[in-house]
Amino acid sequence: MALTKVKKEEVVKEYGKNKNDSGSTEVQIALLTERINHITGHLNGYPTDHHSRHGLLKLVGKRRSLLEYLGKQDIEKYRTLIKKLNIRK
Repeated sequence: MALTKVKKEEVVKEYGKNKNDSGSTEVQIALLTERINHITGHLNGYPTDHHSRHGLLKLVGKRRSLLEYLGKQDIEKYRTLIKKLNIRK
């Protein structure tokens, strides 16, 4: 199941510059992290769901490339974001 509209608005409000800022790198990484956490919980209950596992790996790769981009652009934003989202890197 995808993220609900309410949950997306909360994430955008927390990590965005304003309530309409859905395209900034920080918001995109935060939304991907929410989806990754949701799918990871699903896979704990259904370990043989290989289609979801494949989607999870694609999301992780996309988040990783966005994190690399953010690290090159602004290292301080990168460090605060990974600390706030509890991502080890």
